[in-house]
Amino acid sequence: MSDHREPIFKAPWPAMVMVGAILGAYILQALLIGDEAYRRFGFSPAGYEAGARIGLVTALFVHGGWVHAAMNAAGALAFGSPVARLFGLRPQGALIFLGYYLACGVLANLAFAKLHPGEEILLVGASGAVFGLIGGATRILAGAGRLAPLLDSRVLFMSAAWIGLNLVVAVLGFAPGLEGAVAWEAHIAGFLAGLLLAGPAAGLARRVSPEPPVSAPQDAPPSDPPM
Repeated sequence: MSDHREPIFKAPWPAMVMVGAILGAYILQALLIGDEAYRRFGFSPAGYEAGARIGLVTALFVHGGWVHAAMNAAGALAFGSPVARLFGLRPQGALIFLGYYLACGVLANLAFAKLHPGEEILLVGASGAVFGLIGGATRILAGAGRLAPLLDSRVLFMSAAWIGLNLVVAVLGFAPGLEGAVAWEAHIAGFLAGLLLAGPAAGLARRVSPEPPVSAPQDAPPSDPPM
């Protein structure tokens, strides 16, 4: 009788770490920092133009409430899992996954700043980075586990759907379950960054963290001789 047990969580560990980072950061925010977190660690176009750069990254770990944090954590788990598997589960692949996630989030925030120059709007949340994961997962889903070309019809169709959804949110001015305005511009920018950066990130992952070859089990019984 085999004592093999299936793991409770089958999600790749880099995605689980990212979920823990999102929720853990919000617990610290809620219990220790409070509303001061928005001013100290949020991102604003005006602050960026004044030389405040740290918010480009720290804003990804500040959220407007439990629902906001939980939705982004769920998105990171669902869409980060295929991306993490593509990059590999060795430490090198996990570092590339983290860099990819942060790069998408930073580019999303920068795009928001360019579209709202000088404005005092405070932007918080991991949504831009999560939409980057959605961009990468879109190409993986279209390619059945591998990266589909950017101009693949399935990639274009799913991309149009995601962008269209955010434009609907822009028209409505809000998203169900969330308080305050939704930074749809950052979502679209993060998604596009994820689409474009998935290829270079996957290529880097293949170079620095190649998957080991699959070998046959050592205790496999010998095959029957031909009759």
